[in-house]
Amino acid sequence: METLQLRIEEHINKLSHFTATPGKGTTRLTYSKEDRLARNYIIEKMKEYGLAVSEDGMGNIFGRLEGTLKDAPSVLIGSHFDSVPNGGSYDGPAGVVAGLEVAALFAENQLTPKYPLEIIALIEEEGARFGGGLMGSRGMTGLLSEDDFKNLKDQNGISTEEAMVKIGLDSSLPKKRDPKTIKAFLEMHIEQGPILEEKDIPIGVVEAIVGLTQFEVTVEGQAGHAGTTPMDRRSDALVTAAKMIAQFPGLAIEEGEGTVITTGQLNVFPNGANVIPKKTVFTVDIRSGKEEHIENVIRKLNELIELSSTNGIKITAEQQLYMQPKAMNQEIVALMKQISSELETPYCSINSGAGHDAMVFSDVTAVGMLFIPSKDGLSHCPEEWSDAKHIANAIQIFYETAKKLTEASSND
Repeated sequence: METLQLRIEEHINKLSHFTATPGKGTTRLTYSKEDRLARNYIIEKMKEYGLAVSEDGMGNIFGRLEGTLKDAPSVLIGSHFDSVPNGGSYDGPAGVVAGLEVAALFAENQLTPKYPLEIIALIEEEGARFGGGLMGSRGMTGLLSEDDFKNLKDQNGISTEEAMVKIGLDSSLPKKRDPKTIKAFLEMHIEQGPILEEKDIPIGVVEAIVGLTQFEVTVEGQAGHAGTTPMDRRSDALVTAAKMIAQFPGLAIEEGEGTVITTGQLNVFPNGANVIPKKTVFTVDIRSGKEEHIENVIRKLNELIELSSTNGIKITAEQQLYMQPKAMNQEIVALMKQISSELETPYCSINSGAGHDAMVFSDVTAVGMLFIPSKDGLSHCPEEWSDAKHIANAIQIFYETAKKLTEASSND
């Protein structure tokens, strides 16, 4: 176990160096040079652990341990390796590391699976470069079409395909994967909240993931001189946006039952200190454990847009993502709880307030997810930290779960 913890720390430490903001957290945007460096490291480790490596037409990475059954579906284990700007070292990479170390345990114990084992490292889960998020898993499952993928551009107008070419990836490779080739998907993730640490419980077995939707709202008004345009003659896009955003918390509180709304991004154009803003673009993120609450808030958002579209102001809202609340596979949940008990690792049931690739895969296959504690509940910041011993606990549970799901046997 100590050797495993040291290896975990080494992986996390190495991957944390591939950041565009050294000393200010992990900034690893999809198809950046930092992506390429992290990708090289992951591929190198996959090969070292005896896996056959391939990539798809989006740049998702697969390390495959072949099974003895011909044309059998694979058990997938992994997470994403991109980050938010100035994020932490654990959100995503900890789950990729967990997958790598399950493969290492298969190799060390000379196990041959009947069903193939695949360790996967997914791109653009955060949506920090191309918006929407969960791009790798959505592309794999067909939720993101080939045309939609090609049409995505970052804030600098660079398309996905152009960005892929820059780091030597081949966008012409297949993107969608036949669901019949996937038997199950397992993902370990840091909790990103305070519950496990406060309860002093090392493992959270995820029962469900909240539903979420994201909108990009554009408010268009009229630019003008800050000193010469009277207050009653203004069509100020920022003032209108600010009034709307100020009402969002009230919508969530009114809906209740844990419904949350966040505006995390706001851009003002032309962004001059002495110019009345002509255009404001902001995001709206709505989450709830029940779909009806999400739909209610969307309706109220549309009503608010209608009411605010006055005095030369035009407002449009584009829905970039919609994910229903998702339950995890009950058989895998029960299996992981049983294995946790056998390993004498305390656990509790938990729901995820964040979206994950697991929620996308749950539409096409059996999914299981484990959480480990986050120090002080912090995530998406440089202070994000989780204990390697907790990651090691999850790896042991996944190893035993993967043995059962792949029906692995010893070569002895």
